[in-house]
Amino acid sequence: MASETQKVVVHLRATGDAPILKQSKFKIGGDEKFIKVIDFLRRQLHRETLFVYLNSAFSPNPDELVTDLYNNFGFDGKLVVNYACSMAWG
Repeated sequence: MASETQKVVVHLRATGDAPILKQSKFKIGGDEKFIKVIDFLRRQLHRETLFVYLNSAFSPNPDELVTDLYNNFGFDGKLVVNYACSMAWG
């Protein structure tokens, strides 16, 4: 019997010169890799180069599972992902 996949609410926040998205929140399966969030942002912003951060501090590995990132860095029921077109934080 397949277990129900936990959905994670991802809140996307523009940083610096990045354009603000019309839809800044969406749900993604916790078993998805973070690269899916990055690819979604690239498609929405029509940009190949993008800088993505958690907690306004670090860039997670694209192979990380969304649920692991949420469990370690999520708060208020969501995973806040900052994005920028140029490097914003170390």
